[in-house]
Amino acid sequence: MKRCIICIGNRFVPADAAGPAVFDRLQEMQPLPAGIEIIDGGMAGLNLLPLLERGGRVVFVDAVRGFAGPGEVVMLERREIVSGAGCDHFDHNAGLASVLTVLPRVCDGDLPEEIVLVGLEGECTPQTIERAANLSIAVAAHGVKDLR
Repeated sequence: MKRCIICIGNRFVPADAAGPAVFDRLQEMQPLPAGIEIIDGGMAGLNLLPLLERGGRVVFVDAVRGFAGPGEVVMLERREIVSGAGCDHFDHNAGLASVLTVLPRVCDGDLPEEIVLVGLEGECTPQTIERAANLSIAVAAHGVKDLR
């Protein structure tokens, strides 16, 4: 099974730098468990779609707002990311929900079996970055069902 961790965000904007910070931490943690690929998705938006056409398990890492208290790390499944997102526009500001909304309509390959978002709420600290990195690896390696 293909497994990847895609870290998204803008490292130059502190409120959006969670994904890149976790990407950097994952790079330091090499080697990762066999078969897990890490990707710096930056601000690629819809350009991430080809990465999702390989099937398998995909873990996104990004900053979130309104899902938990400051300094917490949350795990959201695809349906939780897309539900109620109000994806009536598909620009950069629409975020991950817009990518996942159009995915079934434009996918030329196999859809991922599992899509999960590991979200960091509020300010990124070394502790939240570490928790998010470890959770991302665990989800990529084992899936959500095995962790719950």
